[in-house]
Amino acid sequence: MATNKRKVMLPHTMGQQGLNLIKARADIETMIYPAGISQADLLPLLTDCAGIALSGTPYRQTEMDASPAMQVVARIGVGYDAVEVPALTARGVPLMTAGIANSTSVAEQAFHLMIALAKKNAAMDRLVKGGRWGDRHGGLPMELSGKTVLIVGFGRIGTRSAKRCVGFDMTVLIYDPYVVTGTIIATGCQPVSDLDAALPRADFVSIHCPKNPETIGLFNAARLGRMKKGAFIVNTARGGIIDEPALLGALTSGHLAGAGLDVFEEEPTPVNNDLLKLDTVIASPHMAGVTVEAVAAMAMATAQNILSVLDGEPNRDNVINKEVLR
Repeated sequence: MATNKRKVMLPHTMGQQGLNLIKARADIETMIYPAGISQADLLPLLTDCAGIALSGTPYRQTEMDASPAMQVVARIGVGYDAVEVPALTARGVPLMTAGIANSTSVAEQAFHLMIALAKKNAAMDRLVKGGRWGDRHGGLPMELSGKTVLIVGFGRIGTRSAKRCVGFDMTVLIYDPYVVTGTIIATGCQPVSDLDAALPRADFVSIHCPKNPETIGLFNAARLGRMKKGAFIVNTARGGIIDEPALLGALTSGHLAGAGLDVFEEEPTPVNNDLLKLDTVIASPHMAGVTVEAVAAMAMATAQNILSVLDGEPNRDNVINKEVLR
């Protein structure tokens, strides 16, 4: 009977492959909700919910309190800064992420932004479309080969970004205090233990660390000032890791040559954000991990994560708060 079914809530933006996987289960009632649902509309729906997949919807103590039947919360992605993990842990509810489902897509976008900045793609495009062919020697592009990149965060995405940089004959420095030195060396990269000391060496900085109290404002005015003059910075991780006013100052002063930003402190970022007025900034709307392939993979991983918990066999590799499994 329908009353015996467990209710699982899925956002309308979830890939069809994942939707189909859960909908195929006769013991589960599937409810599709708008990804931009308000808290006021969401809370009443959580009363009898056993599992929920989150796109950008926050899930904190208030949502947890409204979810007496909740068994699993899953993110369609890997970031979970909008989820209050301790609230879930206190109730024994696992928070699950999509693992490596979008890691390749994000790594490709980070590397693409590096190439676009080095080759001055946006400026070259404007020259041709503006009939200014003769101005092409005004600011020459550069090669990546032989340059030094500092990758901050050596997890699923950082490791893939590093591999692409190594393939382009770059010197790759890795800053990640949570990864043992031997693991980094084995990939052909160089571990650095002091972020501030490494910054002046890097022509490019690519950010791949999670957003948490330790990393919010990690790249403030002082740290941006320690970067090599003429260097570039790329952020495909989370907004807020770079202090935006400080970045604006570093770019407008000419200290930094450019920035590639897929994420912002406020999203959507206001159209009057002064960073968007700079020709030295290339922006994208938090889409690094949203490709045809990644959407399908994340949807499948999310559906499998939810079902694994409801079936009593959680996919441990994708559980963030593993203490709830003990």
